Amino acid sequence: MRPFNILFVTAEESAERWREPLSAALPGERLYFDADEIDPAEIDIVLTAVAPSGALAPFRRARLIQSIWMGVETLVADPTLPPDVPLARMIDPSMTRAMVESAVAHVTAAHLQLDELARQQREARWEPLRNPLASERTVGILGLGELGRAVAEGLLGLDFRVRGWRRTARRTQGVECFAGEGGLAAFLAKSEILVALLPLTAGTRGRIDAKFLDGLPAGAVLINLARGGLVNDDDLLRALEAGRLRHAVLDVFNVEPLPPEHPYWHHPRVTVTPHMAALTNPRTAAAFIAENVRRLRAGEPLLGIVDRGRGY
Repeated sequence: MRPFNILFVTAEESAERWREPLSAALPGERLYFDADEIDPAEIDIVLTAVAPSGALAPFRRARLIQSIWMGVETLVADPTLPPDVPLARMIDPSMTRAMVESAVAHVTAAHLQLDELARQQREARWEPLRNPLASERTVGILGLGELGRAVAEGLLGLDFRVRGWRRTARRTQGVECFAGEGGLAAFLAKSEILVALLPLTAGTRGRIDAKFLDGLPAGAVLINLARGGLVNDDDLLRALEAGRLRHAVLDVFNVEPLPPEHPYWHHPRVTVTPHMAALTNPRTAAAFIAENVRRLRAGEPLLGIVDRGRGY
């Protein structure tokens, strides 16, 4: 059986970081890191994260386009993406664990009001704060997919009260579950700390707007670890200025890197982190890629196949 021709093509990731892990995980395959080295018609698998519009169009004879990132919204939105080639997103347990660690850290900081203590320090104020027990604090998870369920499990382990919302109904043990448009208002109403983990699709873009934010309890904290496009920036800034929200933790933004003139950078009620909640680890991601390559060769169902109609 001939080796697969596998092309790594993305400007968003350093090929040198991936060369050794991919070579180790795929010893029997032919790896290419320069598209000019091979005829596009001979490529079996394309590894990519974000490619310029049209860059993937020549690979219409490929058998798989494998994203090396969890998010695939840019790929799905590209009208030149070969329609008949399966697209798979990255599913890496190490990335899931990193997201859990980030979410738990930010939720715990919000629960302990570390943002308010930081403001007190800047103002040289000594005012000890009283916090409820974790079992008395309600955390909402917007998006109960694979990542959301893992984050819920981590928070339940710390005794937080956890509620979750997803597009369609599905029970998650230990979580108070809400679904669909009809369940959103009730979900928001008691989410004192909200963790956004929705995929970015046509239906979720700008979803966190003024009406959405008004549905949260007064003094709530928003933590967005998913995609910046979920948030209407102007509406969020107005909610913070009006005191409707106590704080916002933002790891992702509509424009990245976040422009230096953006008000988020210096806003006293915003914490900015540079899209680092769950970075791809080439070594562990290569293991997932190798498993999908094995499945492709064996004719088995592939992991992480994207429903292009849903956008994830």
